[in-house]
Amino acid sequence: MTFVDELFGLKGKVAIVIGGGGVLGGAMAEGLAKAGSKVAVLSRTKEKAEKRATVIINETGGQALAIQIDATRKLDLQNARDRILSQWGRVDIIVNAAGINSATPFFEITEEEWGNILDVNLKSIFLSCRIFGETLVKQGEGGSIINISSASSGPPLSKVFTYGISKAGVNNLTQFLAREWAPHRIRVNAIAPGFFPTEQNRKILTKKRISDIMRHTPMGRFGESEELVGVTLWLASEKASSFVTGAIIRVDGGFTAMTI
Repeated sequence: MTFVDELFGLKGKVAIVIGGGGVLGGAMAEGLAKAGSKVAVLSRTKEKAEKRATVIINETGGQALAIQIDATRKLDLQNARDRILSQWGRVDIIVNAAGINSATPFFEITEEEWGNILDVNLKSIFLSCRIFGETLVKQGEGGSIINISSASSGPPLSKVFTYGISKAGVNNLTQFLAREWAPHRIRVNAIAPGFFPTEQNRKILTKKRISDIMRHTPMGRFGESEELVGVTLWLASEKASSFVTGAIIRVDGGFTAMTI
């Protein structure tokens, strides 16, 4: 075993990726599998979860489980946890990557849209941490929770009002739980991606918005989903990030540094 394998290898670990059927969550799920972990792919869409699990099995030779859930429903998450524990007997890594977006102007935001975005982006993480975090505490062997935030969670960098507020809540939740669960060796961190082309944001990326983003991104391009894998493996590995908790890691091509 090489030094890198020893530091970042996740053999024998069980990872859960909520939102694993999506572009970013899917890339992280595949990366965790390539590092040796068994991966449960949880997605609202059954076909997307099954497709990602099949890719993991076929391309990495690893073990994967596809589970359809609504991440805003407590019972769905509890049933998923029970199924994973029945299959593999433990949980080690949780990635909370479910998310939706909208660029609706402030005076046009309906209460329904407000509630839906906050439910998917923030409530789902609250529920996931309650349900899977309890399992980690009971196991007594530490673990890693990785929440997906956004570069829009700090200063108002874009016109995604409700989305930005929901991601600011993700940062706050992450740091509260990092403090509370540190005695249990459960590390709670967040990754804050900049602008990555995904299914949810392609609809709001007008030519003007793309131009504005590129003008404020020193690297002059969008991120690629695979560029989130390295930081995911670092945060997932206790050996590599044993003293890291409560961190908000920005992966944004310099966008945040340019605009603060």
